[in-house]
Amino acid sequence: MSNNEFNFDTLAIRTGHQRTAESEHGEPIFPTSSFVFNSAAEAAARFSGEQPGNIYARFTNPTVRTFEQRLAALEGGESCVATASGMAAIMAVCLAVLKSGDHIVSSRSIFGTTTMLFDRYMGKFGVETTFVDLTDLAVWEQAIQKNTKLLFLETPSNPLTEVADIAALAELAHAHDCLLVVDNCFCTPALQQPLKLGADIIIHSATKYLDGQGRIVGGAVVGDKETVGTDVLGVLRTTGPTMSPFNAWIALKGLETLSLRMKAHSSNASQLAHMLDQHASIEKVFFSGLSSHPQYELAKRQQKDSGGIVSFRVKGGKEEAWKLIDQTKILSITANLGDTKTTITHPASTTHGRLTDEQKSSAGITDNLIRIAVGLEDIEDIMTDVSRGLES
Repeated sequence: MSNNEFNFDTLAIRTGHQRTAESEHGEPIFPTSSFVFNSAAEAAARFSGEQPGNIYARFTNPTVRTFEQRLAALEGGESCVATASGMAAIMAVCLAVLKSGDHIVSSRSIFGTTTMLFDRYMGKFGVETTFVDLTDLAVWEQAIQKNTKLLFLETPSNPLTEVADIAALAELAHAHDCLLVVDNCFCTPALQQPLKLGADIIIHSATKYLDGQGRIVGGAVVGDKETVGTDVLGVLRTTGPTMSPFNAWIALKGLETLSLRMKAHSSNASQLAHMLDQHASIEKVFFSGLSSHPQYELAKRQQKDSGGIVSFRVKGGKEEAWKLIDQTKILSITANLGDTKTTITHPASTTHGRLTDEQKSSAGITDNLIRIAVGLEDIEDIMTDVSRGLES
């Protein structure tokens, strides 16, 4: 299929599947660790790269390849490399493009574990990171050094839903010969396509909306043929943070309904955010679909919709936040997101719990902050459940 010939929903259902001799309609799973060659010469040609084809499932598998081709088509990228998790995807990019003495400029409004990866582990190998305000372009520019190689961000951010100007940051990155890496987990390509705005590399946690039902752990890197298709793939081939064929098949089937689900998540989240915005027990609501959001106009231009994440600060502190969470009945108390089931969590003690108090403060992670990943249950039931917690 030509990616330019069909629209998003068709690509999400049809791309990547090469039917076998069995003429199957659904995509098959290839649960094999290795592949058989017709001759010693063919084996040598495959291993040397002279001949394309399957070699070993650590880095070549037909089911995984179907998922990779489909996600690349949806993001508008040339290549995709599937990984064992979203964090494995970020690590693979770092190992592929950075060396000791290099420098990263990252938004401080990112997943807590990503902060730990940059600060603790990449720092151990001589790669320093400067964390900056996601939405302040001047601060990004000031932080760039001669040895800066990579700019990293999430937009919308986790958990405050801040929105970065991807096109402006891409222009800044390229002016300083840097790569712009965008974690597109919250929007997915159904709502936002950063490569078309100038980004170089896209990161995904397939665990979230790409699967959409909380069944697997997986990740992906999308970009060009050289950096992603050669360099990142080389890291995967050597170090092995591989997506399994079964998990690839699950995520592959999730992509078929991605557009429908993201529209429904966004609709439910919008209704919940507007309800919370009017409640007397709420100090502040963070949702890019609210006209009061600082980047509301940017989000409307850059995204097709606002996504399913709503965060808010209750009046009070941790005690009040925990009490609200504990009083809900149908919401799942878990830090995962992107599920059909609505989830609720306290970021300061879960997703960002390993950060120092200073890091939490600079990222806006307060003790009274709650994050809800709005699922696909009836919105009236979701709002009633949250209201029950608020009334407590």
